[in-house]
Amino acid sequence: MAPVVVSASSRCAPLAGVILLCLLPALPAFAQRGGLNDARPLQDVMTAYHTAPGTGVLVLNIFGGKPHVRLDRQALLELVNPATKTATWQTTEDASDTAQGVFTDVPFGSYDVEVSAVGYLTVHKQLQVMNLLRPLQLDIVLERDPAAINLDVSDAAMPAKARKETKHAVSALKSGNLPAAQKQLDEAYKLAPASPDLNFLLGYLYFQKKDLAEASTYLGKATTENPNHVQALSLLGRVGLEREDYSAASSALQRAVAADSESWVAHSLLADAYFHQHNYEKARTEAQLAIDEGKNGASSAQLVLGQALAGLGRDTEAIKALNAFLQDSPRNPAAPQVRKMIAAIEKRDSAPAQGDENKPALASLSAVDPLAALPRLGLAVSAWEPPSLDDVKPSVAPGVVCPLDKVIQNSGERVKQLVDDVSRFAAVEDLLHQSLDEMGNPIRTEDRKFNYVVSISEPAPGALSVDEFRAERLDLSGYPDQIASSGFAALALVFHPDMRDSFEMTCEGLGEWRGQAAWLVHFRQRDDRPNRMHSYKVGSVIYPVKLKGRAWITADNFQIVRIEAEMVTPIPEIQLRSEHQIVEYGPVPFPRKNISVWLPKSADIYFDFRHHRYHRRHSFDRYMLFSVDSDEKTKSPAAKPGTG
Repeated sequence: MAPVVVSASSRCAPLAGVILLCLLPALPAFAQRGGLNDARPLQDVMTAYHTAPGTGVLVLNIFGGKPHVRLDRQALLELVNPATKTATWQTTEDASDTAQGVFTDVPFGSYDVEVSAVGYLTVHKQLQVMNLLRPLQLDIVLERDPAAINLDVSDAAMPAKARKETKHAVSALKSGNLPAAQKQLDEAYKLAPASPDLNFLLGYLYFQKKDLAEASTYLGKATTENPNHVQALSLLGRVGLEREDYSAASSALQRAVAADSESWVAHSLLADAYFHQHNYEKARTEAQLAIDEGKNGASSAQLVLGQALAGLGRDTEAIKALNAFLQDSPRNPAAPQVRKMIAAIEKRDSAPAQGDENKPALASLSAVDPLAALPRLGLAVSAWEPPSLDDVKPSVAPGVVCPLDKVIQNSGERVKQLVDDVSRFAAVEDLLHQSLDEMGNPIRTEDRKFNYVVSISEPAPGALSVDEFRAERLDLSGYPDQIASSGFAALALVFHPDMRDSFEMTCEGLGEWRGQAAWLVHFRQRDDRPNRMHSYKVGSVIYPVKLKGRAWITADNFQIVRIEAEMVTPIPEIQLRSEHQIVEYGPVPFPRKNISVWLPKSADIYFDFRHHRYHRRHSFDRYMLFSVDSDEKTKSPAAKPGTG
């Protein structure tokens, strides 16, 4: 067997006859020496807030669903000064009974506030900050995103084994793993083919797969078995709209609103069906019911209402409804078309009087399909490894504009700070190694413990070097399957100012990680730049590995809390079919140095190499830190946790 090196650094050396995986280090370690935001979160509204002369304090109390119901996740707050076109971001922190965000040093004037959280509809507010003797407090209630489908199973008659398979299928659906979900749902379906919940889940699955014919079949059976299954009826109606079968859509949606008259989503979809059937009066009625029931959440119904009113010739009301849609959803993908439609209505109204019968028809006004304004029913590979990054799109808060440049710049400063401040750190490493079958079941499991040491340096401007080793200096016979995996200290260097130009970066929106608001940034190795991050060396031949990945970066202080990365394409020459890394990070305090450094807490690697499937989990604790001015020699991390 030719020696193999998988490396992020030229200092990883091959050992003859064995495999050495120096898998790309993945460490966003950023010393915390003060926040990057202008706003400072405070907990207690009775606290004596400190604010500069000529400025005020704004306290936002955020609730979930209903007033005084505590929001169970972090929200992102954006304060925009329309006069200066500047924005300040803040995230909520837990107070006694609510999620709270505080802005201080706010110059007096008018502001726009946007509050976003994953799974909730974004709220926009306008306010005035004036010279008050006490903080300006504002309570904001976020409404649940009605597009979120409830996948829980309530069918008590389902056999126990079918229920177990269905539970696993629902978990796979929520993770976006559609192949695994289908396999488990098919097994459950053999045991309980008449279950309305199972038929609904299969209909939902096929809707996600864009197989609308199969989706319609299963959803139809679900509604036959349970005529009042509102979710199945509503989704069946949406499938009809997607297939442009408006008669079938209206039939299903009429049953949905009969079963639940408070379902604004069903009313809105029914209005859409009537609109396409040119029944503008019924479309207007259903759209108004959707708005009355859904209130701020039903902005898409304003689009149907406006077009229905235009179809009835009630242009002044139509323009008002369409402008209401734009005000509620200024960044909706349909917004440009809606603006054109408003201009067309205004143009036909400004034409010389010629009688309503001679007015341009609605069809000539570039009508907008209301489905374009509805959010997608978000969800998506082999069973043994995580889904590809491109197959899973994490949920993001709707309508939130990501400040990509700010996120990249500030997260890059965190990474650069580590390289500038830290030369070496050590930890105790626990390694779990598993050889897996095709379904992800462990065939063999082993574990090891090591003293792990990492050295980071910049020998020349723009040239970063990361070296890792284990103090035991084992040969490969000391590692499970004779594979030495190392390198969890450099993946975050993708965001280092000297490295990031080698990657294309896009912001996917505001998501969350463990209840904390986080920007999702996707990166991919550029074809026109050298690959300095990751490679395999077989014998004397080096095989560069292009990487793509997704980073979760906290919205308040731009710390990288999680990175997933995978290879762009397989390398058949060395029988490397796939590689997927998941690294999570957390703050490690070093009291003697009075800093807290973000270091890897765990790293999972899944790789298919030479016809074998492996999973490795590396966990780290008992850190020691060596600063750049230290003359200490590298030694085993025998000190207590958090020493410096």
